[in-house]
Amino acid sequence: MPTHALAARRRRSARCWCLAGTLALAFGAADAQNLSTKTKESGCIDKPKVVVGATYRCTTSSGAAAYFNVPEASEERSAPRSSNGRTAVPAPAPVTSQPAPPGLPRVDSVTQKGRDDLRRKVLQDELATEEKLLLESRTAFSNGAPAASADEQKDPQRYADRIAKLRQAVQLHERNVDALRRELGLPR
Repeated sequence: MPTHALAARRRRSARCWCLAGTLALAFGAADAQNLSTKTKESGCIDKPKVVVGATYRCTTSSGAAAYFNVPEASEERSAPRSSNGRTAVPAPAPVTSQPAPPGLPRVDSVTQKGRDDLRRKVLQDELATEEKLLLESRTAFSNGAPAASADEQKDPQRYADRIAKLRQAVQLHERNVDALRRELGLPR
C-alpha cells in the first residue's frame, strides 16, 4: 500500500475515534456509540449534523452526502432545553428552491388544474361526510347525558364507558372537520 494512502487511512480512523469521543461527551456513551457506528458504516469523513429528529447527514469520502437514522437517539437531543428549562424550538431552515432535474416530466397547467379540482372535490366530499358524522355523534352524545338503557341503569360503569366512547367520537369528528377545513382553506 502506498505511503500516502496509508496516511490518509490513519487520518480517517483518527477522525472517527475523535468523533466518537466528542459525541460520547455530548450525547452520552450509548447514543454516541450508535451514532459512531452509523457514521463509520456510512463512510462519513466529517462530523454528522442533525437534519430532523434522529436523521443525520454527513459527507462521504467521494464528496456525496450520506443520510442515516439513529433510532435509539435520546430525548434530550431531539428536544433540546434552553437555560430556563423549557424546550428550545430551533429556527426553521431557510427554504431554497432548486430547479427540477432536466429528465423530470412536466405537467401542463390544465392537467394540474384538473388534478387540483378533483382533490378539492374529494376533500369537500370528505368534509360533508365528517360533518354528517359529527352531527350524528353529537346527537347520540346529548351533551354528555344520553338516556341510560336498562342494562346501564343496573351497571353504572357500563353507562360511563358508553359516554366516554361517545365523547371520543365527537372529539374525533371535530378534529377531522377542523383538519379538512384547514386543508380547504375554509374558516373554522
